[in-house]
Amino acid sequence: MRSLASLGIGIGFSVVLFAQGVDPKDLLHPPPDSWLTYHGDYSGRRHASLTQITPENVGKLKDVWHFETGRTQSIKATPILANGILYVTTPDNLWAVDARTAKELWHYQHPRNDAFHIGHRGAAVYKDTVYLTTPDCHLIALNAKDGTIKWNVLIADSSKGYWSSNAPLVVGNHVLVGISGDFDNLPGQLKSIDADTGKTQWIFYTTPPPGGTEPESGGATGGQMWMTGTYDPLLNLVYVGSGNPTPVLNGKVRPGDNPWTCSIVALNPDTGKLVWGFQVSPHDTHDWDAAEVPVLVDADFNGQPRKLLLQASRNGYFFVLDRTNGKDLLTAPYATVNDRSLQQADIDTLAKWADTGAAEGDPADAPMPVGPWHKLPGFREPAFVTPPVNPHVRYRRRQTHRTERRYRSAGLAQRWLRS
Repeated sequence: MRSLASLGIGIGFSVVLFAQGVDPKDLLHPPPDSWLTYHGDYSGRRHASLTQITPENVGKLKDVWHFETGRTQSIKATPILANGILYVTTPDNLWAVDARTAKELWHYQHPRNDAFHIGHRGAAVYKDTVYLTTPDCHLIALNAKDGTIKWNVLIADSSKGYWSSNAPLVVGNHVLVGISGDFDNLPGQLKSIDADTGKTQWIFYTTPPPGGTEPESGGATGGQMWMTGTYDPLLNLVYVGSGNPTPVLNGKVRPGDNPWTCSIVALNPDTGKLVWGFQVSPHDTHDWDAAEVPVLVDADFNGQPRKLLLQASRNGYFFVLDRTNGKDLLTAPYATVNDRSLQQADIDTLAKWADTGAAEGDPADAPMPVGPWHKLPGFREPAFVTPPVNPHVRYRRRQTHRTERRYRSAGLAQRWLRS
């Protein structure tokens, strides 16, 4: 049976004010009765500070209204709440809904297309504009008052296998949009679009674009940036995770660690330049994306106040980084991942391979083990070195070739040194 997509709201008590537009300052300090970005705020913590709903009264909440889209696509997006209006998306569609009554204020429908309609994560708001990405890789600016189009730009070529389900991140006058694409030969990219004009301001590539050589990815493409990132206004850094390299299973054709796939990168939003990068799963052959949200927290770590970045990555490890420079403060398992446990035979094979450097039996394309990586014979962790500010610089690693191979085969994060 086909069912209509619907959005239901249970409200105990609320005060909603209507106004025109979103003050850019509110993106830095969102009002408590709003949800202005995909994560709620720039930190990625997805926490509301509202206190009226408590464990004692939550059972008294009642359904107040339901909104049905009249379509069969599921609502997978995070609704945006701004000035008493909910902005709800599905692929190719955006609705503005009165949050108090469920009355549809307007509906935008993108022209039908043959791109990949896997789902959609949500919209973004800035001043009097609402931004929507589409499966055929358009970024559309809509008038928040009536849903009319202000501008419509192409951010990638969907005929090559790209699509977009991304909820944009607005930082200043930059609308940051990532795209998806699992086919080979598609470089990962994050674009900055001028919020007022729709003009491209910069493009950051995780793997080289056609005809390019930087970053040195060992022949890998991929590293798509399809999840909405986070932002530290004081450091003026945007943090975004990247996806797997391609071809994803055939690692032999892309030797090395394949930066910046399966990585967390810190970018200057005004220039798109790489400030630091941390590779969570070097030479990934298991689709262990690191696109998960980089959550920003200010807290004491080992007795010292630190600006932290947290990520529960798909490889089963939880990472705590210093977000000012990318230094790894903690790497700890939080879940068991298939094919990642090390048996003694695996340890012996890795040690023999790392000591001899023999190509035969190279485990780089076998299941990437983590397990008791610190017990690998002869293993020593290289000292951390702050990655280069300029991504268009050749790198070398501060460790011997032998330790580097052992380090990579254990599936650990890499640190980079400017040569």
